Amino acid sequence: MQKVNVLFDLLNYLIFLCKLKFLEIIMKKLKLFTLMAFSSTMLLVSCGGGNSKKGGGTKRFTSMTGWKPNDQKGWFFSGKQQKQKGWPGMVYVEGGTFTMGLVKDDVMHDWNNTPRRMQVSSFFIGEAEITNADYRSYVTWLKFVFPPSDPSFKDIYNGALPDTLVWNNKLSRNDFAETYFRSPEYDYYPVVGVSWLQASNYCDWLTDRANEKALMDQGVMSKDFYTNDANNQGANSFNLDKFKSNDPEMDAYLNKQRLQQKSGIKTSNQRIAAANRNATSGIIEKFRLPTEVEWEFAALGLQKNREYNNYLEKLPEIEKLRGKKGGNRGMFLENFKYGRGDYSGVAGWKNDGSAITSDVKQYPSNDLGIYGMYGNVAEWTADVYRPIIDDEGNDFNYYRGNAPQRTVKNADGTYQKVDAVKYDTLADGRLVYKGLPGKFERETVEDQKNYRDGDFMSSLEAGYGRTEDSSAGKYDMYNSPKKRFFVDAKGRVKLEKDTRSRTSQISDEVRVVKGGSWLDTAYWLDPGQRRFKDEKKAYGWIGFRVAQDAKNSTKGRTKR
Repeated sequence: MQKVNVLFDLLNYLIFLCKLKFLEIIMKKLKLFTLMAFSSTMLLVSCGGGNSKKGGGTKRFTSMTGWKPNDQKGWFFSGKQQKQKGWPGMVYVEGGTFTMGLVKDDVMHDWNNTPRRMQVSSFFIGEAEITNADYRSYVTWLKFVFPPSDPSFKDIYNGALPDTLVWNNKLSRNDFAETYFRSPEYDYYPVVGVSWLQASNYCDWLTDRANEKALMDQGVMSKDFYTNDANNQGANSFNLDKFKSNDPEMDAYLNKQRLQQKSGIKTSNQRIAAANRNATSGIIEKFRLPTEVEWEFAALGLQKNREYNNYLEKLPEIEKLRGKKGGNRGMFLENFKYGRGDYSGVAGWKNDGSAITSDVKQYPSNDLGIYGMYGNVAEWTADVYRPIIDDEGNDFNYYRGNAPQRTVKNADGTYQKVDAVKYDTLADGRLVYKGLPGKFERETVEDQKNYRDGDFMSSLEAGYGRTEDSSAGKYDMYNSPKKRFFVDAKGRVKLEKDTRSRTSQISDEVRVVKGGSWLDTAYWLDPGQRRFKDEKKAYGWIGFRVAQDAKNSTKGRTKR
């Protein structure tokens, strides 16, 4: 028994020695691996690989002159980087890639909205359409700053008013022509009866008024600006052109010290301060109409669903508008026409409850917090209409309608201001201003509306002395009616009828309209749908909302 125990102990000892040997081998291999990894790292460092740095953008500017940024002893000031904040009523839309157009059957058979891949930069868009109250503030300002009693301003106010006659119908009785725009009950309903030209003028006006408020809040501009009644009249009123150009008219109302602080300037040398002062510090980005691509991207609200990029799995958007629970279960939560004789639903069970338009925030928003992009009113976009979007020409921030302008200068180098107001003519014969007095004159450098659109001027036959009226004129695809106005002996503006035979309604004066309306059936509610209307004409079912450019988000990318 004792021998057995001794043998058992010996066996355990041998096993123990084996384990030690195994561990020793393991440790040697680990040491070898560690040494190899360390050697590799040292080799990379010796070759320069260890000098790599993380990305993430430039946190501070550095000057190639050798001066430290914003050194008060030097000449060069980089200024403060302004953190972009959204203006009240605007929603930030992070840019991205998406499938633009429809994926359902093309029932119209016009190939007008076939799917295509597009990239959109980040931008801001109005959370709702411009309301009657918003637009009334605009025309009221025009009436008192440019009074119609002044012969030089007599057409400014009248030409900005909505066409309330759009509500008239030969076989329908209503009082909306008298009440819709002016009555307080409709304050927060979308403004209609506004042409594309009038909507664009509103955007320019809003840019000036928003910056006026922002500069006053920042202390750059005196809040007593309007205590002097002269600053409420005509060309003396504030506009961004005068502020950005350091116009002498603004000197008395600007706090130069505060503007200097906003620009990050830390020197007591006024000459150096004036050379580096940035008049654009703290200004609000220009308001404009959204492009067609921006509008559709915002309507889809893709920020929470990146897999939407696969358009083969795309469902009709109208299916997302059905109520999922409660008393709204199964109901369509948007304002549109359900069928002939059904604008609001059966009595006692009103589906949308709105016979015409409704409050701009009546129905739930999309995933981005944007209201009314499916129904209520269709909306103007910035684009000139063409049947096919040329994504081969550009798939980044697509926009047709570019006509770059430059500011006109006088012989002495100063900017030329609008003195005598120029006008365009609306479809109803009213005159609409092209620029308000006091703003800078601008001239078009190049008109690119027709670029690669398939008409004669885009063809290889264009040039060499040939014109659209020559034998090569057969390439003129968009042979649309021409509208010419003249003033008769009594001073009335009249339309000269176009007697030539025309083959198309498409011209450079028709703009893309997106979204459905209270007057439309469900077919038009899909954001992929598109149609066009005359930019000079107003409609009772078309409104508009505004947009702004935005810098890309400084935050990390959103989760996929």
